[in-house]
Amino acid sequence: MEPVVELQRASVSSAPTAAVALAPTRSRFADFVELTKPRIAVLVLATTAVGFIAASTGPINVALLLHTIVGTALAAAGANALNQLMERDYDALMHRTANRPIPSGRIAPIEALCFGLLTSAASILYLALLATPLAAAVAAATLASYLLLYTPLKRRTPWCTAVGAIPGALPPVIGWAAARGSIGIGAVLLFAIVFVWQIPHFWAIAWLYRDDYRRANFPMLAVIDADGRRTGRQVIWLCGLLLAVSTLPWWLGVAGVWYLGGAIILGFLFLASGLKFATDISNATARRLMLISIAYLPLLLGLMILDR
Repeated sequence: MEPVVELQRASVSSAPTAAVALAPTRSRFADFVELTKPRIAVLVLATTAVGFIAASTGPINVALLLHTIVGTALAAAGANALNQLMERDYDALMHRTANRPIPSGRIAPIEALCFGLLTSAASILYLALLATPLAAAVAAATLASYLLLYTPLKRRTPWCTAVGAIPGALPPVIGWAAARGSIGIGAVLLFAIVFVWQIPHFWAIAWLYRDDYRRANFPMLAVIDADGRRTGRQVIWLCGLLLAVSTLPWWLGVAGVWYLGGAIILGFLFLASGLKFATDISNATARRLMLISIAYLPLLLGLMILDR
């Protein structure tokens, strides 16, 4: 009994010290997790999984799917970390980003650089060895377009949103390429849907945070379009385009009639929200558009998987 008592005493007496020692470790871990933009990464991994499942013609190869998700997660972590490194001075000027790990000083730029480069390189190697070389190549294209095109263009033109939608729409192509080792019409359709969806989704967010973007001198459409009319017209046009594009999987035999019905209903709901925003430009209608866009994509892709 005595050894047990002594062990309990030792544990109690050392607990505060252990807690103090572990607290910084937990904080550092949380900072590096934040550096990966986990909420965005979840969407990236979900669309990757959809691409993989949609491309699978027989039973799902669970091991290959997991390897694909891990490799894509590494790519997302690297891209987001390096993006925050490149934009750290501008993030410091915006209220919603000033407390990110780098501008707040919790993570040093050299640490973010090493973390971003290591995870990016690891993602390509991991996918090449444990998924397919084509999936690794698509991941490399995603990293390159996000960091070398989209990130610098954010300082120069509102067209950066369309450019940024390219790497944002490539994760389902990574999944497709991992499952089949090739890129077919289904991968192209998934890319098109996610590409078009991103622009009205992001413009709703940009309208809500237009003062922040103005403060950091980002020439977003919401910043240069003072009354929002141009933004509203573009949202209507793109929501209509998305409605049309979302029906193509049925026309081309990639998804069934249940998917078609759901795509039409979801598309009209998204379009109605876009019309409301365009006719009543306000933070309230922008927030509603953003929330509907967030619900739209997982519901549509879920229908595609269920009715494939």
